[in-house]
Amino acid sequence: MTKYVSNPVDENGYVDWSDNEHQIWRDLVMRQLELVKARACKEYLAGLEMLDLPLDRVPQLPDINRVLSRETGWKVVPVPALISFDRFFELLANKCFPVATFLRSRDEFDYLQEPDFFHEIFGHCAMLTNPQFAHFTHTYGKLGYESDPKRRSYLARLYWFTVEFGLVKEAQQLKIYGGGILSSPGETIYALDDIDARRNHFDIEQVLRTPYRIDIMQPIYFVLSDIEQLYQLSQLDLIACVDHAMEVGLLPPLFEVKDNQYAK
Repeated sequence: MTKYVSNPVDENGYVDWSDNEHQIWRDLVMRQLELVKARACKEYLAGLEMLDLPLDRVPQLPDINRVLSRETGWKVVPVPALISFDRFFELLANKCFPVATFLRSRDEFDYLQEPDFFHEIFGHCAMLTNPQFAHFTHTYGKLGYESDPKRRSYLARLYWFTVEFGLVKEAQQLKIYGGGILSSPGETIYALDDIDARRNHFDIEQVLRTPYRIDIMQPIYFVLSDIEQLYQLSQLDLIACVDHAMEVGLLPPLFEVKDNQYAK
């Protein structure tokens, strides 16, 4: 369930954002830009420079698409606040990244469980300019679209611990590439600095077997050796990896299980 409703998009792909929404965008971007400069991976920062997101107004989808289409053949498409897994995987399988055209309210400025426009555009689109990341996401979408619900639940953990909450080694330093971190000021600091967070070398079996919760700082992150490792992952028989993970079962959660909707 969601209390948000996506703004309508006209026939040219434009949204008539309100003055209040422009202000929210500006405040979100200005706050987060200072944090990601020293913490995001070089591929994300290069993509952010390509996108050249405006600071004083909410960007428009056609402007984002001109850059993504040129760099990797992807595009962003407007969707309602929530979409089905079928629709999500279908879009990724066709190199379309779903973007809900609403911005969070001031009441939920610091934390929002749902992916809003800021999360999708600022958090994810910069990495979609990178060919290796884009190829991985495309492969992931195709696999998910062809999978049954149980396999999808395991594939969801792969997406969660890479596209959303992934870390990467860069010149012996840890950097962030996951959009779920890069769109969150608190987690941008926590993911790299907090002594309680685990930061494990990326292991596909462990990733597929690790439960997560959507409403907390992540207790564990997985670290790629470099972004090229995402492309290498896309060349594996990932469904065979999923089937093996299903056989051996989930690892014990590293958090208190509130109810079934959060233990994924």
